[in-house]
Amino acid sequence: MKPEMTAPVFPLAAVVGAEPLKLALCLNAIDPLIGGVLIEGPRGMAKSTLARGLADLFGGGPFVTLPLGASEERIVGTLDLEAALGEGRARFAPGILAAADGGVLYVDEVNLLPDHLVDLLLDVAASGVNRVERDGISHEHPARFLLVGTMNPEEGELRPQLLDRFGFALALDSRPAPRERAEILRRRLAFDSDPAAFVAHWEPAQAELRECCAQARGRVAGIPLDDAALEAITEGCHQAGVDGLRADLVWLRAARAHAAWRGAVAIAAEDIVAVADFALRHRRRERPQSSSIIPPQQNGSSSSTSEQGASDQEKRNDASSAHGEGDTWGALAPEPVATGTRRRLDTTKKP
Repeated sequence: MKPEMTAPVFPLAAVVGAEPLKLALCLNAIDPLIGGVLIEGPRGMAKSTLARGLADLFGGGPFVTLPLGASEERIVGTLDLEAALGEGRARFAPGILAAADGGVLYVDEVNLLPDHLVDLLLDVAASGVNRVERDGISHEHPARFLLVGTMNPEEGELRPQLLDRFGFALALDSRPAPRERAEILRRRLAFDSDPAAFVAHWEPAQAELRECCAQARGRVAGIPLDDAALEAITEGCHQAGVDGLRADLVWLRAARAHAAWRGAVAIAAEDIVAVADFALRHRRRERPQSSSIIPPQQNGSSSSTSEQGASDQEKRNDASSAHGEGDTWGALAPEPVATGTRRRLDTTKKP
């Protein structure tokens, strides 16, 4: 199966709005171990356009779409047993996973796939290796790719065990404001009219985005996973009532990738807050016991709450309840974006 990058691709930098999703995609390009992105939203919301733009940030690798209804053999590849018996070696016909190696695997309507196929995709995405076995003969090959799945919740849900396997989950706004809708149409029409000219016009902005991701990829491993950040994140996961430890790991990696994205040398409170909802949105099971996540202090020491502070917090909570606000988690906005990314993800430029 050949990669799908022959025709001009709508640049990610030219996409209007969707800033949280663009940030989530960039963070996965910086650290693929975050685990991919699940995008919720109705049809016609440019989900595939955004996913295609990610391949360019991920070193220009292939972009492969998993067809709905694809069989397991088409996905993982096949072994020719007759050739193995006659030649003494396995003859392997690669599948979709082999084609996606080094790039992006896009799975539209992932919630409509059989659960065992979703499990298979997530296992390979996590391990980076595809192993095929048949009648005692096996073959394995690298399959390192970023997994981007989309779904319309109205057409069915994913089981919680499968949702948890996606690093991030986001929901697209299905009703953009009139001015934003008009700009989306202008850019879409300009691209359809002359794709090459449109891509050339946006290349400087796309190149800046590409370079920012490349530089962040180079520095992310040098950013320490310090105890202060770990304490704040584990406390936040405990408050959210998440099962297991995957949320903690994803959140910590995402905060570090966000710090690298900003050009920082250490994780700060803004990094933790900016990616919180990406990691927790699809994993929350309970309302938190307090109204906010306590981030690490700027000096790097663990945060603590004095008795007076606790008393003040109780008063604020009582006041919020009196105004009908006691059931919300105010510190976690639906789709937070750190202010440091706005310059790099600016889409106000017109073609």
